[in-house]
Amino acid sequence: MFLADFDYDLPDELIARYPTPERGASRLLVLGAQTEDRRFADFPSFLRPGDLLVFNDTRVIHARIHGRKETGGRAEILVERVQSDRRAVAQVRASKSPKPGNVIRLPGAVTAVVTGRQDDMYLLEFSTDLDNYLDKYGEVPLPPYLDRVAESADDERYQTVYAKHPGAVAAPTAGLHFDATMLDETITAGAAHGFVTLHVGAGTFQPLRREQVEANRLHAERVVVGQAVCDAVNRASESGGRVIAIGTTSVRALESAAHSGEVRPFDGETEIFITPGYEFRVVDAMLTNFHLPQSSLLMLVAAFAGRERVLASYRHAVGERYRFFSYGDAMLLFPEPT
Repeated sequence: MFLADFDYDLPDELIARYPTPERGASRLLVLGAQTEDRRFADFPSFLRPGDLLVFNDTRVIHARIHGRKETGGRAEILVERVQSDRRAVAQVRASKSPKPGNVIRLPGAVTAVVTGRQDDMYLLEFSTDLDNYLDKYGEVPLPPYLDRVAESADDERYQTVYAKHPGAVAAPTAGLHFDATMLDETITAGAAHGFVTLHVGAGTFQPLRREQVEANRLHAERVVVGQAVCDAVNRASESGGRVIAIGTTSVRALESAAHSGEVRPFDGETEIFITPGYEFRVVDAMLTNFHLPQSSLLMLVAAFAGRERVLASYRHAVGERYRFFSYGDAMLLFPEPT
C-alpha cells in the first residue's frame, strides 16, 4: 500500500477552524448498509440495549510555550509528553535546530535546557515544575491545520466534557460532540459507558514520511486500559451488545489491550499502527471525525470499514459540504457488510 492510496481532494473552506455554537450541533454521516446524512442529535437512535460506548478520558494540557534562544531568536516548544515534574519530550521550532546544552528562555523567568534527542523530538529539562507552569503560561495546542492562534473559547471547546487525566497534547476529537445531555441520552437508549486513557501526542499531526505505508511507524503514546472497562467489554460481548469506540484513540487503546486475543488490563505505551488487513479483536463500531488525507487515522478507518467504501463516503461528505477535522462533523462507521 502507498500513501497515494489514501488521498482525497478537500477544499480548504471545508476545514472547520472553529467549533459549532453548541457541542451537539454537528452533522453525522452514517456508513452502514447504506450511507445516511443525519444530525449528531440522532446518534442515540443507532444504539441498542447492551451496547458499550468506550470514551477516551485524557485531558489536553496547555502544551505550547513561546520563548527565545540565548541568541535572541524565537523558539516555540510543543510538549509531547511530560516525563517527570521538570522533564519533557517536546517538539522545538526555531530558525536553527537546538543542540544539547542550549538554553531556551521562557515567560516567568523559566528556562528549558536541551539535554538530548529522541528521534525527531527533543529532551528538555525545565527550571520549574511543569504542571502549574503549563497551566499558567502555556497555550491550548491547536492542530496546525486550523491555522490560527488559540483563543479563550478553545480552553473549553478543545476538551471533552468528561476529560479527567491530564497528558494529551491533542483532543480525542470524536468526544468533542458530547455534552452532558447527550451522554444521558445514550444511557437512556440502553448503552453503558466505559473509559480508557490514551494521551494523544503531537505526533498525531505529523505526516507519514515514507511512501510505502508499511515502512512507517507511529510515535509511542501512553495508554491505560483498566480492569473495569475490560469487564464491561466482556459483559457487552456476552450479552450480544456491541463495543462502540468513541474516536480512533479509543480504538487504538482497546486493540492495544487485546494484542493477546482478548482484552486485558494494559498500562504502558503503544505504537499500534492499524492499516487495511488488520483483524479487529474488540471494536464493533466507531464514531470518529473526518481525517486528513494520507494520515494514519484515515488508514485506521479504512481498515475498519473498507478503503474504497470510506473514500467514497469522504467524496460524498465533500459534495455535501460536511465540515472536516478536529472541530468538524462526525461519522459513525459500521464494518463493511460481508
